[in-house]
Amino acid sequence: MSADKKVTFKKIKATGQMRKIMADYFYDLDGAVKDETQKVAWCTSVGPAELLLSLGFKVYYPENHAAMLGATRQATNYIPVANAIGYSPDICSYLTSDIGAYLKKETPLSRAYEGIEGIPKPDVLVFNTNQCRDVQDWLAWYSREWNIPLMGVSTFRNIGEISDEVLAGIVQQLKDLVPKLEKISGNKFDIDKFRETMAASKECTELWEKVLETNMASPAPMSFFDATIHMGPAVVLRGSQTAIDYYELLLKEMEERLADGVGAVEDEKFRLYWEGMPIWGKLRDMSELFIGLNTAVIASTYCNSWIFKAFDPADPFLSTARAYTEIFIVRDEEYKEKYIEDVVRNFKLDGILFHDSKTCPTNSNNRYGMPERLEKRLNIPSLTINGDLNDLRCYSEEQAKTQIEAFIEQLEAM
Repeated sequence: MSADKKVTFKKIKATGQMRKIMADYFYDLDGAVKDETQKVAWCTSVGPAELLLSLGFKVYYPENHAAMLGATRQATNYIPVANAIGYSPDICSYLTSDIGAYLKKETPLSRAYEGIEGIPKPDVLVFNTNQCRDVQDWLAWYSREWNIPLMGVSTFRNIGEISDEVLAGIVQQLKDLVPKLEKISGNKFDIDKFRETMAASKECTELWEKVLETNMASPAPMSFFDATIHMGPAVVLRGSQTAIDYYELLLKEMEERLADGVGAVEDEKFRLYWEGMPIWGKLRDMSELFIGLNTAVIASTYCNSWIFKAFDPADPFLSTARAYTEIFIVRDEEYKEKYIEDVVRNFKLDGILFHDSKTCPTNSNNRYGMPERLEKRLNIPSLTINGDLNDLRCYSEEQAKTQIEAFIEQLEAM
């Protein structure tokens, strides 16, 4: 089998609007840095953003910047720079590429947005270790570099059922942040503003979930590769009306595709699940490969990471703790396998692709026998692709292409 044929990308019309609101977001941040009265907070992407927004901070997400470094294929220029100051090549390549870019005084923001000279310097750095240890170490480097306060939440890991005791500990950590953040922001905490921000985040996340669920249909209107781009507003603009408006627009377009029978992949033949991080520098190449194989990669754990069903404005602290603790990455193997099983059945998938991301072990779920257990449990095949989220030196395009083509041949033979 060969995927070397001309392919057609189905352009999503809402992309233009997304680019505009993302540009507005970065220009707004840049303006905030130049306004001495406006405070800026850095926040890890699955962190207490709603609390920060309610206190009046402009919020910047370093993982979003790191993903831009990966998507523009610049990360490998910067990773060695961080390695040279003692950061191992085996740790998160988001961390090493971002710090390396800072040390070289370069950023894709200045190339994409005229007038932006660099990343926004913060007044406070806030983390949540629900993702991994690396996010805390990442922000700690900037805290030392700029002598800026670092604070955050340490989340339990490998959780099955989420107990009241676990939530109580996280709630207390969140509440302990408030007086420190009040002092830095210059604003008094207002629980009604917290509730209002959370309500907006909840609406955003519900719309994003509806967008992703349109892929239950066949043909699926959006690919995983599309979704990694269009999740941007859910990451950096949740808590705002802008994000809500955008996902209403995108959902309408996906529903129109459903009505017209338009799929992201022409003549969709097979439907796959992507487990793990994207390979940012190869999104278009991989999308093209799968289109050429009449195969739709349509569901993932990664894009679902910004669905926070537990948000409840009536109890914002407890629901923040629950929402940011019940995400996939925090949970135990039994929960993760049941989660993937449900998605495979609901989206009528034919196989699972595991991305073993060299520098992201927390988001690589193939290393302890999960693919083999799911194959047996679901009676469908899986494939593990070796690579990395940002470090393309860990990825062999030819090897991956050969593996994927062989995997599709296996599906055809079943």
